[in-house]
Amino acid sequence: MIARVGWQLAELLTRAEHEVSQRLAAALDAEGLTLNQWRVLSHLADGAGHTMSDIADHAMLPPATLTRVIDRLVEVNLIYRRGDIGDRRRVLVYLSTRGRNLHRTLASTLEREEEALTAALGDQEKELLAELLERLTARGR
Repeated sequence: MIARVGWQLAELLTRAEHEVSQRLAAALDAEGLTLNQWRVLSHLADGAGHTMSDIADHAMLPPATLTRVIDRLVEVNLIYRRGDIGDRRRVLVYLSTRGRNLHRTLASTLEREEEALTAALGDQEKELLAELLERLTARGR
């Protein structure tokens, strides 16, 4: 029975992730962005410079894929790379002014999409779902 419950959980999580990703991807597509590009922009929105390995961890992307995503975002002037002043061997990635403006616009759009996705849930259920998912993912760390 446990194996069946585990499979059901994996199935439900996969379906939920697919539905959320599809909705967000549709909203991002209007701006010519992919979900992977959004994850990078979102991570850089804190204003700090981030290393490629830090971004890869946050965006859940393998290095080769991340390099292509970063190259594309640099190409369209949404982010830029700079050498780390404290360690010349490292390169840090930052959000450009254009990227910051786009992030601000898209963040509110994606927030509305998230609200639409969770409209059937009450505030307490949304909080509970977020808490349970956080606890579930924290176990793997």
